[in-house]
Amino acid sequence: MEQTELVSRSQLKNKKRVVIKIGSSSLTHPETGDLNLMKIEKLVRVISDLKGSGKDVVLVSSGAIAAGRQALGSKTRPVTISEKQAYAAVGQARLMMVYQKIFSEYNQTAAQVLLTKNTMVNDNTRYNAQNTFDELLKLGAIPIVNENDTVSTHEIQFGDNDRLSAIVAALIGADLLVLLSDIDGLYSDDPRSNPDARFISYVGEITSDLLEMGKASTGSDVGTGGMAAKLAAARIATDSGSDMIIANGDDVEIVEKIVAGETKGTLFLAHANLDFDLMDYINNQY
Repeated sequence: MEQTELVSRSQLKNKKRVVIKIGSSSLTHPETGDLNLMKIEKLVRVISDLKGSGKDVVLVSSGAIAAGRQALGSKTRPVTISEKQAYAAVGQARLMMVYQKIFSEYNQTAAQVLLTKNTMVNDNTRYNAQNTFDELLKLGAIPIVNENDTVSTHEIQFGDNDRLSAIVAALIGADLLVLLSDIDGLYSDDPRSNPDARFISYVGEITSDLLEMGKASTGSDVGTGGMAAKLAAARIATDSGSDMIIANGDDVEIVEKIVAGETKGTLFLAHANLDFDLMDYINNQY
């Protein structure tokens, strides 16, 4: 490992405002698609402990549609927008009920924040959202963020929670974003289909060649964001001054190891871009 990466990893323990994103595939049982309550409980414990160490923590959580599928007894993934919105309407309430219950057992207060693209591109609503995050963190609450799938349509969707989490990190001035996914990090090719794919543990700069490695697909029945989405998230996060790590969410306790400076996942190093404008990016990309 290069000295630059060692130094960068060691500095992760000093991060004060952390955004953690967890995908549906990391929150559900692969056999059924039902919520994995034991894993959610471990995640809540990890976040509560980070909070207890003095850090601000925001959780961007997928899983509303999966929770809706479970509640309504469906074993197949919805296809139409109206189906997805109906499942999300049921599932978002159930997902928050689970989070609220388990967080309360660790003497923490969870708060729901649902965002749409329109929230972010409008100056007034974006400012209000930013103030809400700031106030919630000041009050000691843990914001749990998701896209408002019930009212979003294809034209106004973020598309996946990888990019949404990076936008949230930029909005609140986070200094670390952790993407928990179903893959160990960034590879030179898809390791599921290419056993010779090379693991990349450290990215100092996101180049055009690196972006070519992104795969716009996922091996999961419940997730939406492939590697291309994660690289897009990395560009937003690092340009806005936040380090970002892609790590495997199979064991959510990996977050503690990351923050302790252990070599886990792929680290994308922040490089604050003074020309980066979050709203321009959103308008141009969505």
